[in-house]
Amino acid sequence: MAPQTESHHHRSTTKIPQKPFKSRHATKSYIKELTKGKVERGPGSRKTPHQQVMSKIDRRHQAKQIRQIKHKENVKSTSVFAGPDGAPRLIAVLPLCEDCDAAAAIQKLHQSVIPDSNLPVDGPLKVRVERFGQSVLYMPVKRDLVAAMDACRVADFVIFLLSPDHEVGEDGEQLIRAIESQGVSNVLTMVQNLNTIQPPKKQPQIVSSLKSYINHFFPNQDKVHSVDSDRECANVIRSLCTTTPKGVVWREDRSWILVEDVHWSQGQHESSARGGFILTGVVRGKGLKADRLLQVGDWGHFQIEKITDASLPTSRKRKADEMTMDPEQGNRILQVPDEDQDDLDELAPYDEAMTDLDNLPASEAPSERKGVLLDDHHYFSDEDQRMPPPPKKLPKGTSNYQSAWFLGDDMSDLDSSESDQEEPSDSNIDVSMAAPLLPQDEPLSTAHQGEATETTPSEYPQSEAFLNPSPADEAQELSAYRSSRKTSAKEDLEFPDEIELHPNVLARERLSRYRGLRSLKTSTWDTTEDKPHQPQDYDRLLPIPDYKSARKIAVREALVGGVPAGKRVSIHLRNVPLSLQKSHKPLSAFSLLRHEHKRTVINTTITLPSSASEPLPSKSQLVVQIGSRRFLTTPLFSQSGSTPNDVHKYLRFLHPGQTAVASFIAPVTWGSIPVLFFLPSSSSSSSTSTTTPHPQPHLHLTATGTTLPPSPSRTIAKRIILTGHPYKIHKKLVTVRYMFFNKEDVEWFKALRLWTKRGRQGFVRESLGTHGYFKAVFDGKVGPMDAVGVSLYKRVWPRGAKGWGGEMVGDGEERMAEEKKNVDVGEGEVVMGDAVA
Repeated sequence: MAPQTESHHHRSTTKIPQKPFKSRHATKSYIKELTKGKVERGPGSRKTPHQQVMSKIDRRHQAKQIRQIKHKENVKSTSVFAGPDGAPRLIAVLPLCEDCDAAAAIQKLHQSVIPDSNLPVDGPLKVRVERFGQSVLYMPVKRDLVAAMDACRVADFVIFLLSPDHEVGEDGEQLIRAIESQGVSNVLTMVQNLNTIQPPKKQPQIVSSLKSYINHFFPNQDKVHSVDSDRECANVIRSLCTTTPKGVVWREDRSWILVEDVHWSQGQHESSARGGFILTGVVRGKGLKADRLLQVGDWGHFQIEKITDASLPTSRKRKADEMTMDPEQGNRILQVPDEDQDDLDELAPYDEAMTDLDNLPASEAPSERKGVLLDDHHYFSDEDQRMPPPPKKLPKGTSNYQSAWFLGDDMSDLDSSESDQEEPSDSNIDVSMAAPLLPQDEPLSTAHQGEATETTPSEYPQSEAFLNPSPADEAQELSAYRSSRKTSAKEDLEFPDEIELHPNVLARERLSRYRGLRSLKTSTWDTTEDKPHQPQDYDRLLPIPDYKSARKIAVREALVGGVPAGKRVSIHLRNVPLSLQKSHKPLSAFSLLRHEHKRTVINTTITLPSSASEPLPSKSQLVVQIGSRRFLTTPLFSQSGSTPNDVHKYLRFLHPGQTAVASFIAPVTWGSIPVLFFLPSSSSSSSTSTTTPHPQPHLHLTATGTTLPPSPSRTIAKRIILTGHPYKIHKKLVTVRYMFFNKEDVEWFKALRLWTKRGRQGFVRESLGTHGYFKAVFDGKVGPMDAVGVSLYKRVWPRGAKGWGGEMVGDGEERMAEEKKNVDVGEGEVVMGDAVA
């Protein structure tokens, strides 16, 4: 029989079903799997209900209106530079390397437009670029932090100069970070002396490396231009003259000028300490109003007497090529203040009601108190708030009136038959619960606790006679116990807020202002207890109940009225101290919004960079820059976030990489403004102090942040923790020592809740002896390696800030080291790690 041959067939993978787009017989589950939850819109659907009723013509009109609005905004932003009399574009040239020369770079930029021209660049230089019909004002900036920030915050364009063979260095990088943090407009980057790199094929690599470096701070930088190339310099000039500056948000909400000329009014008397001062410049930003105060550099804010026209004389050509001048306009008054002008009062008027006796705390006699304040209540202070008497055993059916005639010992005289009756239940026991429950009356846990009977032994042992140890043995044991703990104050992360009291210090006197809280976030904070300790004039600070609404009103008020932007004016100020004649000429002046001179509690976020070498202690003396103003203050650090009771824990240290809230008393600033924190120091300028009579202070950028809504009612609670050592442990009953050192302190703080570092909670049961030992009951077993603690809180108040005018305030590093040793350490109080007195 011949072998059967298999028929030829194709692989199954080559079989393609006909018309795969047909889905007539597809199931619902198959269709649902294909869509994967997507909901496709129909061809005529609209995204919003308003678009559903709009026709095609209406949508075209709406798009046209949006384009017209954007075009008007663009024209309005550039109108200040338009025309031959327009304001010049401000260009700050900042060298970041030591071998860079700002004057040489300005000369090369100008020669790219006007060849064979030589300009003396020894200060701000105004140049007319006829090719683009624009005026530019070059501002060469020195490698000084304060001068660089002052110039870059008013500049429309900032040009950074880099070197091909020198690194930026630490000072140059600090300049970049400070300028970036305070807000900057358009930025350009140029490299100087690139032709000195040999061979030429290495030049593109260096430019690429510099571009990568600058993109770390400004990612929008597409190219690094070369100062040595005339073509690239011409391209930079074209960008400077044709690009619309994006500006700075907080700067554009206000009116400001670049000071071109200053002079003091004539007829000043030598005996008078104040006089008139005149500033000249072009108005920028919003309209300049004479009713608002003017912040002049670091000099402070002053009232405006009048605003006069200071337009430059313009020339017109006639047919005979004769030059004629416009009529004089210099003395024309543009605006004078009216009755709505802001005064210089920083605090609210003094109210006699502030000293009313009714506003004082309800109790000011601490001698009458018998316990610490817990939340909003003093326990053990009143006799009716003590433990209620033991309940009486009464016959059934006895009324409340009849129970008053029964004495405690009369129950033994009752008939023996009544004594054999079963004892009344808890519902029949007349227990007066009118007094509030004490902390130790609250249940510790929901776990069932068996009641001791004759057959079941008690959970706690019977009380034993407690013998006080000898003073020598107790001092030796205390020293050994504390020496075994961490010995460095920098361990604030591991032992936050933990203190140790001296054995000879009374805790109830040393910690008399401290109170207990069941919960830091939800417990009520009684503010009447803090009234006697609040700073003077604290009630006169500016209260802002609705910050969002108040900010909108102040910002919108600046949108209309005033001298329009682009006008060159002379601003006459009154009552300016004559001592400022010896100071440097101010570079800029900013008009303040309404109420921005009034003081309140300023809250700002503060972030210490992770690259910081050491933590920043609270209450450190810092120079704080908020917008156009600088203050010298000692801010308090507290935890960020919002809580129901507006109570926030005080931080002794701000560790690297941590974000907190800094609080201090200063004039309010509307809006979300960048904040810079500087550590002042004169160490870098000590070498030049012998040659210059007024050495410049050195500022080191320490931290950055943003302003938050100010609030004088924000409570900053300083927490301290007293810890004790479990001396004897019997199940849930623990004998604790080294927390207090006398019996009276134990009774005073008896109402506070105890806790352990491993999560147990409990209360003080009774005091033992006279050396501060006590028994405590916890909701679980406590280990011998655990530590018992109690938390106490005290309100701390922000400190006032004063204006900083560039004066030297001492060496910041030495001061910060000293503050680290003495931060929050009072008499009789020892922070963890300090030697035990």
